Amino acid sequence: MGFLEELKALLPGRVLTREAEIAPYESDALTAFRKRPLAVVLPQEKGEVVQVVRLCHRHGVPFVARGSGTSLSGGSLPVEGGIVLALNRMNRILKLDPAARIAVVEPGVVNLEVSRQAAPFGLYYAPDPSSQPVSTLGGNVAFNSGGAHCLKYGMTANHVLGLEVVTPEGEVVRLGGESLEGVGPDLHGFFVGTEGLLGVAVEITLRLLPKPEAYHTLLAAYESLERAGEAVSLIIQRGLLPGAIEIMDRLAIEAAEKAVRAGYPQAEALLIVELEGPKEEVAAEAQVLEEVIRESGAYAVRVAASEAERQAIWKGRKAAFSAVGRLSPDYLVQDGVVPRSRLGEALREIGRLSQAFGLRVANVFHAGDGNLHPLVLYDGKKPGELERAEALAGEILKLCVRLGGSLTGEHGIGVEKKAYMPEMFAQEDLLAMERVKAILDPKGLANRGKVLPEVVRG
Repeated sequence: MGFLEELKALLPGRVLTREAEIAPYESDALTAFRKRPLAVVLPQEKGEVVQVVRLCHRHGVPFVARGSGTSLSGGSLPVEGGIVLALNRMNRILKLDPAARIAVVEPGVVNLEVSRQAAPFGLYYAPDPSSQPVSTLGGNVAFNSGGAHCLKYGMTANHVLGLEVVTPEGEVVRLGGESLEGVGPDLHGFFVGTEGLLGVAVEITLRLLPKPEAYHTLLAAYESLERAGEAVSLIIQRGLLPGAIEIMDRLAIEAAEKAVRAGYPQAEALLIVELEGPKEEVAAEAQVLEEVIRESGAYAVRVAASEAERQAIWKGRKAAFSAVGRLSPDYLVQDGVVPRSRLGEALREIGRLSQAFGLRVANVFHAGDGNLHPLVLYDGKKPGELERAEALAGEILKLCVRLGGSLTGEHGIGVEKKAYMPEMFAQEDLLAMERVKAILDPKGLANRGKVLPEVVRG
């Protein structure tokens, strides 16, 4: 019996092979890259994942785990000749313990659903990527996703206490546990952010936090992107640590307004700052923030007077990525990090690169931690324009590294950025990463072809 026949016998009726069935899985949110998998498998519980991975190992068939496919780096792109493990049906919250402030979930659970289920107990799950209404926790773990509030609360890695993982050989291992205080090496922390190269997380233990008592959400308009960037440094210098600091430029504002009508003012740049915590603390910090914003040269300031107004402000920001589709038939979403102190310099250079390449760039980013998300607008129907957009995106990545930052803040390396890994890492570092991969996945089956550049393997 061949591989596909054995696979279909394992999961009757849940192995997709017909062209129309597997077409939606040919790419993730980075649609410029496409690959057709051999099959798409729909497991419903942990034991089935184990069986499928063991079968892949026996036959030497590569596999890619996938949730909602919101990866923007080609991280869940299928491997040619391999299968896709589509984990959306593994979407149960297995345990929610308000006293211990933890949730144990399967990888197909949608990010926002955890907070919805925890809300009656006054708790929530802090990492909030823009895709949180659809992205799954398995993918969040794979890419160490962040979000608007990661400045104060950290990334996914800061909120994962334990993992149950199926290794590339089909062994089930438990990393970490349910306690904030771990014993021994931080193996679950090591796994978070490895982009599926070391196996499949089938059970995730999350830390929950008490919902903030009060919020103070401020929207400030500026005459230039640089002024907004400089305001971020002023806020941090004054000792404030907001829950979130976000910036959107004119193009992003225009797109968001067309899409969701958030009520944003016309501006070259908007700064969103959200304070959160105990009422007295937020009230005191709000006075300091008002002074800083006034000193920073904002020409229009709005403070949300109700939860509805707060949600309207955030709705525009969270819709920005998808809304840019109203301005351009195609666009690349880039993701890099620069030191906060060099934000203004980075934005000026991105503007210069945009002019040099003759392509518009919309900027929307987590300004508090310097995580840039330039959106390069292009028309894929015009010959050579995709290649020009990719070259511009590559120059932005090089800029981030040159200024002392990194290639990614939360979207990962995937296939999109792996050629730029030598910009950030020495050959010895890349070889060390390759050796770790080879030891834990000798056949190279788990998410083959991602992250590590081919020159290293050669």
